[in-house]
Amino acid sequence: MEVYALIGPSGTGKSHRAVMVAHLTGSDIIIDDGLLIKGNQILVGNTAKKQPTRIGAIKAALFLDRNISAKAREVLRQHNPSRVLILGTSVEMARRIASTLDLPDISRVIDIREVASPEEIKKARLNRTKFSRHVIPAPTMEVRKGFPGTIIEPLRVLIRKDKDKHSAGRSWLEQSVVRPTFTYYGKLTISDHAISSIAVLAAREVSGVKSPGRVHVAQAEEELIIDISPVLYYGAYLPGVSKKLQAVIKERVEYMTGLSVKTVNVIIKSIDLKAPQKPANEAR
Repeated sequence: MEVYALIGPSGTGKSHRAVMVAHLTGSDIIIDDGLLIKGNQILVGNTAKKQPTRIGAIKAALFLDRNISAKAREVLRQHNPSRVLILGTSVEMARRIASTLDLPDISRVIDIREVASPEEIKKARLNRTKFSRHVIPAPTMEVRKGFPGTIIEPLRVLIRKDKDKHSAGRSWLEQSVVRPTFTYYGKLTISDHAISSIAVLAAREVSGVKSPGRVHVAQAEEELIIDISPVLYYGAYLPGVSKKLQAVIKERVEYMTGLSVKTVNVIIKSIDLKAPQKPANEAR
């Protein structure tokens, strides 16, 4: 097994470039801020980006929790990767992580300045210090499981399948930008009424819906359960409209609030017998 280390000060864009560097080095697993990531899956870990204090973040990044480090070692044994990429703020930090997880010595150190320009590093620092944006090299659906109540946005990364820059063999991989719902000025709380309003506005965009009706929001195990009782137009295909309502409401609420929606229940209690009015340009 070969171990690589991507090194750079905090906020310089290491996580943003982790997938690219892993691809270039042929690394099967990325170890970043307390997480073991393989492809589109977080295998194990407790991300440092979720910790409320700097000390907690350092402990998570170094896998100092015995239970988590034991799970991480077991996962590494099971997957038996040929190459591993460790992200760290220093060579010493990367070596400590490798030692904790029973990995071989680091065979190559890659400085962030080798893979990012001064302008890109400056932009990364701005995103961290001013906007508190953190990148996790895993898809939003995977990251959202461990970040309830957090605003998460997708970030696409272009990967070339070979070293020929003129080749058409390219693919896109998704990462996540995490924006915590708290600031130095306090904590952001999203009320059930605000979530209901988002669901109502989303439902009105679905063809076949006359009125969104009553919306009820409940929270279970840090996930939302949304019940909506719309009035549909006569002639609308009920299963199709219901499925569309579920998808649109889930997508809109999760994107705008950062909260995870477990279920959207559509209860159709009324059908309006009047045909929906067409816009004036269609009526002609």
